[in-house]
Amino acid sequence: MKNIVYFLIASFLLLGCEPVVKSYNYDGLKPLLNKVDDKVYVVNFWATWCAPCVKELPAFEKIKSDFATKNVEVLLVSLDFPKQVDKRLIPFIEKNEIQSKVVLLDDTNEQRWISEIDKDWSGSLPATLIYSKNKRKFYEQSFDYKTLENEVNTFLN
Repeated sequence: MKNIVYFLIASFLLLGCEPVVKSYNYDGLKPLLNKVDDKVYVVNFWATWCAPCVKELPAFEKIKSDFATKNVEVLLVSLDFPKQVDKRLIPFIEKNEIQSKVVLLDDTNEQRWISEIDKDWSGSLPATLIYSKNKRKFYEQSFDYKTLENEVNTFLN
């Protein structure tokens, strides 16, 4: 019995250390892009294979920490290939100590979800959606911290 308890504790600790990346199809992701409450949501669409995406991630991480007390939530939506989650995405999250919530969009019907997220989105990365219950804006561009901070502030004022 004692060995079983030790095994369960060790398993829990080991599993608890590895980041969990939940996978969504677009219908599952859509509610995360359309919340109506008192928060401002910063949703970044990115991938580990996208150099400009990787370069801007520290700005999103800094927004997460700097705006934590201001009702701002950051969500990183990875467009990595599903078969690369364990070999590439999770190691990337661990190596870069990503603290924001990361989810995987696993939906091959790009024509549907790209145009539903924003009718003018070409599908290129990086791309960011910032929204609140009263305002919504889509950006098909890279961000540095100052530019991103300024945009987030327009949702708070």
